[in-house]
Amino acid sequence: QEEQHMQNNNNIEVGRFRVSPMAQAREGGGFDALVSIRSGRGMASVDRVMRFTPCFRSSQAAMRYARTEGLAWAHRH
Repeated sequence: QEEQHMQNNNNIEVGRFRVSPMAQAREGGGFDALVSIRSGRGMASVDRVMRFTPCFRSSQAAMRYARTEGLAWAHRH
């Protein structure tokens, strides 16, 4: 099984959340945008991971999209 390459840029603190945008290469070409949003500590921690449906031509574009969506989610909650 081929290992999936995932790129994680920087973590961004927004209130009680830590937002981590990521880009993942698709098997057929292009990139997926994902974002991890963590809150809490230890046994009380929660990590939400969202994968978005658009396919991006570059990992940078996928990262920008994931960052924008993740920050918007964190600001709403």
